Amino acid sequence: MKKQVLTLLLLCFACAAAWSCTSAIIAGHKTLNGRPMMWKHRDTGCPDNRVELIKAHDGCYEFVALFDATDPCDTAAWTGFNEKGFAIMNTASYNLNDDDVPESEMDREGVVMKLALEHCVTVDDFERLLQSLPKPMGVEANFGVIDAKGNGAYFETGNYTYKKYDLADVPGGVLVRTNFSHSGRPDDGMGYVRYGNAKHLLNPHTRAGDFEPWMFTEEFSRSFYHSLLEMDFTHSGNEWLVDQDFIPRRISTASIVIEGINPKDQGETPALTTMWIALGYPPCAETFAARLGVAGGVPEVLKGTGEDNHSPQCDIVKARKAEVFSIERGNGQHYLNLSKLYNKDGTGYCQQLVKKNMEMYERETQQREKIKMGLMLKNIDA
Repeated sequence: MKKQVLTLLLLCFACAAAWSCTSAIIAGHKTLNGRPMMWKHRDTGCPDNRVELIKAHDGCYEFVALFDATDPCDTAAWTGFNEKGFAIMNTASYNLNDDDVPESEMDREGVVMKLALEHCVTVDDFERLLQSLPKPMGVEANFGVIDAKGNGAYFETGNYTYKKYDLADVPGGVLVRTNFSHSGRPDDGMGYVRYGNAKHLLNPHTRAGDFEPWMFTEEFSRSFYHSLLEMDFTHSGNEWLVDQDFIPRRISTASIVIEGINPKDQGETPALTTMWIALGYPPCAETFAARLGVAGGVPEVLKGTGEDNHSPQCDIVKARKAEVFSIERGNGQHYLNLSKLYNKDGTGYCQQLVKKNMEMYERETQQREKIKMGLMLKNIDA
């Protein structure tokens, strides 16, 4: 009996650990350029992620999204945006459902998000989609969405019902979610420490209203601040850390920021939506930009062009991650070598890659302005 209970507990822990994320939605009035943002730091049991452009077809919009390599038919999208400037993400929730829906009919969040990318233009469209889907929906998640009108919201969604948290109703203009729902069972669910981590890291920028996309991929997703201990281990000089309740985790596979458009700027169009992607274990990752409507809008290294549908870039980062989580015996998987990321010599992966990535942000931001100017001139000529 004890063995059965232990096995059950281990299975529950494995499932909970396999589907976890940290996320936030930022209103345009809290960013430096007036564009709303949506951040998803993905944690999943599927380490091989890729980014694909899905062409418009059969009345569906063109979109870019994150997929698992084990999903060759692109059935489930885990974060993405479409040609209309609509974007969506999710975090798993563990305190909403209280029903007997079989496990075989669950985990449909990615399917719902693909449907949304294919058909939705606005936040309201997504709400109508939730209302129209057959019940039970097979989901337990916090869906985050933004649109080209500057709207944003989380929909805490279970099999039969949902509750909307509108960004416009939040005085601070910032919403954060991890792996529990505010409308769910109190003190149940997962990710409470990570929620505290994210709030702590975002709060100074919420007050200043100075958010920029690089802060998420280069700072927050590479931070080892721990809110329960009230300690930041990032530059502590420690060689080893226990991998527990930091934003970056052993099962982290991507940090993605979708930067929308400023609806108050007449030169802004949905085509200027930008998806900033640190693919693979974020502390070891380069960051790239993806767009629609331009040649090479999705970098080839992010696509599933490698063996077994792998992204070549994700494989590169996985190899670096293996150096960070290098102990294979016993409980070694729970320990990370922080000195591989940050050290006194400045040779850690984070220290080296952030410099490179910041140059990419500057370059791609300038490129976006060129695209914007070209679109404005084209409209004038028309």
